[in-house]
Amino acid sequence: MSTPGDNIRKAKPAKPVDTEPFKRAVTNCMRAVAGDAELEVVFAGDRPAFAGHHARLPELPKKPTANDIAISRGLGDSMALRQSCHDTRVHMSLAPEGRQARAVYDAVEQARIEAIGARAMKGMGDNLASMLEDKFTRANLAGVSEQADAPLEEALAMVVREKLTGRPSPRSAEAVVGLWRDFIDERVSATLSTLEGSIDDQRAFARLVRDMLVSMELADSLGDEDRQEAEDDDSNDEPQPDESQEGGSDEDQGDDESQDEQRRSESDESRAGETESVETMADDLDDDSETEAETPGEAIRPDPPFGDFLPGFDYKIFTGDFDETVPADELCDSAELDRLRAFLDKQLANLQGVVGRLANRLQRRLMAQQNRSWDFDLEEGMLDPAKLPRIIIDEMAGTFAPLSFKQEKDTKFRDTVVTLLLDNSGSMRGRPITVAATCADILARTLERCGVKVEILGFTTRAWKGGQAREKWLKEGKPAEPGRLNDLRHIIYKGADQPWRRARRNLGLMMREGLLKENIDGEALIWAWKRLMARPEQRRILMMISDGAPVDDSTLSVNPGNYLERHLRAVIEEIETRSAVELIAIGIGHDVTRYYRRAVTIVDAEELAGAMTEQLASLFEEQAAKEVRRGGAGSGLRRKRAA
Repeated sequence: MSTPGDNIRKAKPAKPVDTEPFKRAVTNCMRAVAGDAELEVVFAGDRPAFAGHHARLPELPKKPTANDIAISRGLGDSMALRQSCHDTRVHMSLAPEGRQARAVYDAVEQARIEAIGARAMKGMGDNLASMLEDKFTRANLAGVSEQADAPLEEALAMVVREKLTGRPSPRSAEAVVGLWRDFIDERVSATLSTLEGSIDDQRAFARLVRDMLVSMELADSLGDEDRQEAEDDDSNDEPQPDESQEGGSDEDQGDDESQDEQRRSESDESRAGETESVETMADDLDDDSETEAETPGEAIRPDPPFGDFLPGFDYKIFTGDFDETVPADELCDSAELDRLRAFLDKQLANLQGVVGRLANRLQRRLMAQQNRSWDFDLEEGMLDPAKLPRIIIDEMAGTFAPLSFKQEKDTKFRDTVVTLLLDNSGSMRGRPITVAATCADILARTLERCGVKVEILGFTTRAWKGGQAREKWLKEGKPAEPGRLNDLRHIIYKGADQPWRRARRNLGLMMREGLLKENIDGEALIWAWKRLMARPEQRRILMMISDGAPVDDSTLSVNPGNYLERHLRAVIEEIETRSAVELIAIGIGHDVTRYYRRAVTIVDAEELAGAMTEQLASLFEEQAAKEVRRGGAGSGLRRKRAA
């Protein structure tokens, strides 16, 4: 028997919204604002990124809300405005040295760029406001209550935005701005009132920001010398005698500006070469052959920088009882490793050819630096054929033949170890981790051929959102501010002394489902740094490959929102300023230049191979150039002594 409800037509499920027209509109709008008809815009599930002529925006949900659309538009507007209203060369020429000062400088410049668009178009201003509201909400900064947890750069950028646009700060940023507003008004209120007049002049605006940094005591290095240099960059006076090679007025020179910079760099290199020659000559005169370090004292530093670092920093570890450092082959059996490695090779059959060609190019560039070089006029070694006439003619020389021998020099980069530290977080799942594994594999093989030892490490956590560390914290009554609250997993894919052929299949472990979880970058860097410092090699290089900032939900849910990021910045500062390790970073769709001094950002994982090879090649070539200058000076002095 039928019931009253049988004849009622059931509502059909709503179809997903067609977002293609919206994507085309955003792309065309970005091209128009940026003034770049070749700008390529893609929508993907990864983080937003912008580099060169490529932009990546987040994929919209299946049923996007008005706020989702506004956020996506705001991100696109911000990227396009940076392309059209920002000159990277001007920005870098006036950038301060200090890390905190640089962060403030960059944030205020971004506020200027976005304010130009907000002042010109009300709709664009609304989109940017939605984007900023989402940014601070995601950063978990809406509830901060102490200045130490509120980034000064974000607060100052929002105050500058208020002055330039007349718009209030986003609600999610009010707490950050409120904690710093009195400090900002007290130090830089006079300068803030003059910023609006320079909004369209990036150079003048940057100088005002530099004045603000000095007023806030963030940039002691911005003294009269730096100010004079900045003034010289755009002065229209005639070049002074004897200073034309330094590059005087260059704003009215057009194409001559690049030539001036080239002459300036060549002059700097020649002066550096002369300085190194003098140092080498002094070393030879003193017969002190053990001073080989680029920076005196760095290579033989007796106290490692992290010996007293963590105890003095407000970074805590609730418990390390459940952390593990494990070789890759102990996480699964041999049969599964073989299967995963075969899967990796199958996935990247085409990419291996591209990466292989880049690796071969790197190998040729390194092998070109192994041209034989010799020390002449020695008391022992191989007999120098050029001295045979003297030995034959001078019968007094006899069998002693002083200063008639030579010895081949060692290749400097043979005494080098490179650590590749790979982010094994969940956001790397898919194409990024596959490309990273293949690049690490092929580069390790290439460097091994050139006599450079390579170590491949990975870092993640043992569990999502806490694990056993969080369970212990819950049992102990949830003590406040517990610090890092997850179980670390550090993986050794290849040891520095392990041949590549024995470690090859270990890299397949990255393809294992469930391995990639969360990432705590600061402690991973300390772990990799400690392993490097225990190595006997004279030169140590650490390359970090990551696709984002440190994220661990368990830790960030009970600590300030920037807790892990602040720790990462502090660790990087220690390594870069107080350690002999050379640190470089590659960000996949994530701007790592705001953390690392030597860094490069790529939009697509496919660009990783080229970025890795270029970064490594540039490091080795810099070192080779210095050694050539030193070797040339030392050889000349020895010949002069012999004469």
